[in-house]
Amino acid sequence: MRLKILILLIIAKIFIILHIIKTMNKMEETKRVTPALITELKENEIFVFGSNIHGMHGGGAARIAHMKFGAEMGNGEGLQGQSYALPTMEGLESTKKAVDNFIECAKAHQELTFLVTPVGCGIAGYTPEEIAPMFQAATELENVYLPSSFWKILG
Repeated sequence: MRLKILILLIIAKIFIILHIIKTMNKMEETKRVTPALITELKENEIFVFGSNIHGMHGGGAARIAHMKFGAEMGNGEGLQGQSYALPTMEGLESTKKAVDNFIECAKAHQELTFLVTPVGCGIAGYTPEEIAPMFQAATELENVYLPSSFWKILG
């Protein structure tokens, strides 16, 4: 009888430990979620926004990037100030190339933290289901934060 109770206690402890590990893993995943509203940045943070190739940052996150985080009018792609312009208005194939360029930049600048907004899912008119898979390689980069809508798709 005592042996059965001891075995049950051990099994219960194993389930508790597994639950704790699962919870910690979920916390690790959600640790890199871009805040829904970004009004200020730390010195090493970069605001990643959807743009057009001509760098006309007139609306949405692009306007915020221009007004607050140093995005340059006429510059449609790349690092500028505390922002990174990622062109999304020229089609999905072009957007994928721009995302690949962004990922290479993030790899080259591990000292920076990139806060990716839901690029392409506003004025460009795409869905997270269309855009999120383009960021699969970014899930391995500790310095890249993604929107929760992207994480829901990427797992």
